[in-house]
Amino acid sequence: MNIKEIKEMINLMNENGLVELEVEKEDMRIRLKKTASGGIETFNTPVLLERQSAPQAAALRQQAAAPVPAAVKTVEIKSPMVGTFYRAPSPESPAYVEVGQTIEPGQVICIVEAMKLMNEIKSEIKGKILEVLVDNAEPVEFGQPILLIEPL
Repeated sequence: MNIKEIKEMINLMNENGLVELEVEKEDMRIRLKKTASGGIETFNTPVLLERQSAPQAAALRQQAAAPVPAAVKTVEIKSPMVGTFYRAPSPESPAYVEVGQTIEPGQVICIVEAMKLMNEIKSEIKGKILEVLVDNAEPVEFGQPILLIEPL
């Protein structure tokens, strides 16, 4: 596997919104995974090939030919500033949003504290929360993805 092939895999990930991609070719397996900051981690491991019986080989060909489900279109909500991410207005309060919940434009979805000011972050789109990417009370950077949303 050469650099050109790896760059093509990264472009494939970016074009299709993939977070992780694993490819096995000849005696090499490579796994690419996007980090929270948007970078790519690369894991390169040699693969030990095993002889397969005819039924095993046929089963693998059927799996490879099976249709791949369409990827869900997602939108990342990013931190508009450097600060501390909070899911709720206070430690005793419930979180503004939970995974699976539908949100509306203008709805408060979290708080980012910056210089002792609590800044409410509001949704700009209607969608369903797929994942909260940052733990409560963790520092966030400007532009860091904090929530993953499926637009509705």
